This record gives sequence, C-alpha cells and structure tokens, in this order.
Amino acid sequence: MSDFERDVAHCINAFLDAHQIRGFAYRLKQSKFNTQYVDLLVDSLDPRYYLAIECKSIRGKKLYFSQHFHEDRNNIHQVDAITEFLEKTGRRGILAVEFRSGPGRPKEAYFLPWDKVRQKYGRQPGISIEEFRDGVLLSRCSDRYVLDRLYPKDFDAASPTSGEL
Repeated sequence: MSDFERDVAHCINAFLDAHQIRGFAYRLKQSKFNTQYVDLLVDSLDPRYYLAIECKSIRGKKLYFSQHFHEDRNNIHQVDAITEFLEKTGRRGILAVEFRSGPGRPKEAYFLPWDKVRQKYGRQPGISIEEFRDGVLLSRCSDRYVLDRLYPKDFDAASPTSGEL
C-alpha cells in the first residue's frame, strides 16, 4: 500500500471519529489475480459516507487520464471501470490526489467528487491542480493529512445519487 493511500485512510478515519460518524475506511488486500476497482473503501450506514476512493500520488501540477490511469486487459479504461463499480455498488466516488513538487517543497492533496472527474474525462486530457483546488483540501498537520470536510461547499451531500457524488 502506498503511503498516500495509508494517509488518506487514517485521515478519513480521524474525520469520522472527530465527527462521531459511524464508519470505517480501509484498503482491501491487493492480489495479482483479482481486480481492484479502487484503492480505499469506506463503509458506513450513512449513505453520505458509503464511499469508494481512488488515490493518485503524482509529480507535477496536472493529472492526465492517459498517463495516471490505466486500461485493464480488456482495454477498459480505469475511469470507466470505477464508474461502473460505483453504479453497481451504490457507493459515492472520490478521487484523492497528492501533488508532489519535489524535495523541500510541500505536498498538496485534494478530494474531487467522482462526478466531476467523469465530466472532465473524454473532454480534456487531464485535471490541473487549479481545478482540484475547487475540491476539498487535505491540509497538513505535522506529517499527517487533516480533513475539515468531506465534500466541496457547492455539493449537496444530503442527497445521494446512484453511485455518484
């Protein structure tokens, strides 16, 4: 498991605990012969926190759909596979991205609702750090990420849709 995935799981669990929300974030064991649709799952009886999270830790200031996502052996793009997984399971989707700028420079991490990722996929080559800044910032405190809220301010988390944010 990457450090970023572990950090996001800890960050979400701390957020749930701090807000007294019943739920738990975890990573399923990766296996060579089993499909892993997303990196993290969050289980909760509250549909706002029944989540699937894809994590990316990248160098640079832009996430590219062709470079940072893969196609499976059936040539199905990862964005399409995750979207189908969300639709089948009823989970809400989040893309978590950590932008690494190199030694001595601070990392930046953001959550972006999956419906925003889907809107951009196929219409543009990627998503810039500026676009991620419209999402939710994971602020740094010492060596940990801290989450103040789970959804962007312009998102109505009280009305779940079938598998999308």
